[in-house]
Amino acid sequence: ASGIPGRSEGDRESRPGLMPVNYVYILECKDGTLYTGWTTDIKRRLEEHNAGIGCKYTRSRYPVELRHLEEYATKEEALSREIAIKRLSRSQKLELIKGSAQKQISGGKDRLQHK
Repeated sequence: ASGIPGRSEGDRESRPGLMPVNYVYILECKDGTLYTGWTTDIKRRLEEHNAGIGCKYTRSRYPVELRHLEEYATKEEALSREIAIKRLSRSQKLELIKGSAQKQISGGKDRLQHK
């Protein structure tokens, strides 16, 4: 296992010949703030954020923890969703995160797939 919620070593991004997955994610920073971003390689991006070489916002706020993850087939869909999440209030983002956690507890997939 990769140690990242919702990820396994055989996920699509690491399998040649398949379209890359576009992820939208929410991180919780060490100061309790939330950061939303997108990537095609969630493992690499988390490592960057936690090494202090991610985005400017998280550089002074790491370590970070992945709290929410969604998958999209296209970059455009992922970017659109990232913008939509960034427009949410903090309480709305926490509800989204809570929904992800409830899905994990109930045995469902902990990341949402959009095709």
